[in-house]
Amino acid sequence: MKSFLFVLLQYILPHHLLSRIVGWFASTEITWIKNLFIQRFAANFDVNMAEAAQESLLEYKSFNAFFCRALKPEARPLEEEENALLCPADGAISQAGTINGNTIFQAKGKSFSTTALLGGDETLAKKFENGQYCTVYLSPKDYHRVHMPISGTLTDMIHVPGALFSVNPTTVNNVDNLFARNERVVSIFETDVGPVAVVLVGAMIVASIETVWAGEIAPRGNKVTRQQYGEHPPISLTRGSEMGRFKLGSTAVLLMPENSTNWLERMTPGRTVKMGEPLATIKKRH
Repeated sequence: MKSFLFVLLQYILPHHLLSRIVGWFASTEITWIKNLFIQRFAANFDVNMAEAAQESLLEYKSFNAFFCRALKPEARPLEEEENALLCPADGAISQAGTINGNTIFQAKGKSFSTTALLGGDETLAKKFENGQYCTVYLSPKDYHRVHMPISGTLTDMIHVPGALFSVNPTTVNNVDNLFARNERVVSIFETDVGPVAVVLVGAMIVASIETVWAGEIAPRGNKVTRQQYGEHPPISLTRGSEMGRFKLGSTAVLLMPENSTNWLERMTPGRTVKMGEPLATIKKRH
């Protein structure tokens, strides 16, 4: 009953208005407000500040600065095996598997299309037909910067406006097409195994989504927008480098082309993961 009421309430609430109100509190630098938010949040979610580059809660200029905190360099060692696909973010595996044609499994009885996830671009979605996908859910206490799973050169960035449902497990299990309904930023990279998509999906009370090359992308307008990137100068990011971040929690969806990777058997729904650990073995192109 609690799950039903939680999901029903999300259909009623004004997602964007609520998120903008929370966003103001998250960005304010008024000392007593930001300190109150940071201290209560850290205590409530048992945030591990020992791994943060700045361990003192009161040194952050805003809640957003605390939420997107950098970690100590040694906190997230990268898997050294060159043919390992890295986990792009801290969190928990929601799903990982093979795309069935153009259909991605979300939860029991629920799925969404690659085309819808990528903003309606059928040509782009075709590149991932029968490919591999992995969905990583970032909980409130997690590190909220997203990193490159593989080295690549940016070719496209698509902002897709949408709803802002929660992306926690309860909502994932009960709202159809969730990741293709919420606001999101799609980044396409050309890599040694072909095109790779990293999709940053917004959620309830997410103040914004940012990329390292363009700054804040969402919220922005109510139409799908696409920016194509050329080779002069190219935006190339190395494996393990930061590519984006969330201001409040959400989900990262990774898409790989067909026959490019083999997911590690331990990557099952609910498994806790850290940025930089191996998700899959990359197949070499012949």
